[in-house]
Amino acid sequence: MEEPEMQLKVKKVTDKFTESMYVLANEPSVALYRLQEHVRRSLPELAQHKADMQSWEEQSQGAIYTVEYACSAIKNMKDSSVYFKSIEGLLRHTIAVKDRLNAARR
Repeated sequence: MEEPEMQLKVKKVTDKFTESMYVLANEPSVALYRLQEHVRRSLPELAQHKADMQSWEEQSQGAIYTVEYACSAIKNMKDSSVYFKSIEGLLRHTIAVKDRLNAARR
């Protein structure tokens, strides 16, 4: 065989081999395998992130509840000032009545 003819046959064989390897490397089952490997490697880290986020959410909800409860208590204290003023007035009136009764006894 002549050299150019041999080179042509070798080139055809290598081209077919390269094409076959390309098809094999990009076959859907290989892609699914690669996807599975990626998920297998990254899933534990993602699960840990999810657990951390849930923990932070629980802590945040607890803190929000505490702040809302404190705000409610302060508002109730502010609203109760009317009642305290009324009680103060009644106590002053009671003391005045007691003083008058004591004065009347003497």
